[in-house]
Amino acid sequence: MSAMQQLTAQGRQIESDSFAIIDQEVAHMGGHPFTPGQWNVVRRAIHTTGDFEFKELFQFSQDAVEAGVQALRRGCNIISDVTMITAGVSPVRSERFGVTCQCFISHPQVIERAREQGITRAIESMRFARDQGLLDGAIVGVGNAPTALFEVLRMVEAGEAKPALIIGIPVGFVRADESKDALVAQSGVPYIASVGRKGGSPLVVSTLHALMVEAAQ
Repeated sequence: MSAMQQLTAQGRQIESDSFAIIDQEVAHMGGHPFTPGQWNVVRRAIHTTGDFEFKELFQFSQDAVEAGVQALRRGCNIISDVTMITAGVSPVRSERFGVTCQCFISHPQVIERAREQGITRAIESMRFARDQGLLDGAIVGVGNAPTALFEVLRMVEAGEAKPALIIGIPVGFVRADESKDALVAQSGVPYIASVGRKGGSPLVVSTLHALMVEAAQ
C-alpha cells in the first residue's frame, strides 16, 4: 500500500462513491469551469463540507496547481496560520514528499513580540517564519486569520518573501473576504482561494491533500 492509499478498501469505496455523487450532481447543475487538477481541489472541498457552493467560490491563478505540485515534489515547507492545519495534514502523505508543515502561532517569541507590538499573533507568526527563511519556496496555508494573509501579501509586495503558492481560505466576518479579494487581485505569487466569508482550516487541509494526490501521479 502506498502512502497515498491509506484508506481501507471499504474506505476507498466510500470516498470513490462520494466523488461520483458529487460529479453527478455538479453535472446536473450544468458542470464546472475547472481544469482536472483544479476540479480535484474543488471536489475535495465539497466532499469535506457537503457544500456545493464552493464550486462557485474557489478561484485559481493559472499556474496554481502546477506550482503547488512542483513545490511538494521539491519537499517544500508548508507554513500555516493555525495548528489545526498542521494537525490535519496527513503525516504519512507529508513523509512521502519529505515536506514539513509548521505553525508558529504559539511560539513563545511570537507571543512576546505580538504583545509588544499590539498586533495579532498570526501576523507575527508569518514574520517569524520569514525571519527563519522558511517562506521562500514554501506553500503558505491560511485557514483562519485574515491578518496572516494580509501580512504575507505585504511581504510579497515588499520583496521580503516569495512563496511558491498561497492557499488563502480564511473564514469569518472581519476582513476575511477582503483578504481573499486582495489575494486574487495580486499577480506576484500563484494562489488558490475561496472567496467570500466561507472558508476554514479543513479546506486548506483538503486542498493540500488534493495537491499531494496530484503530485503523486
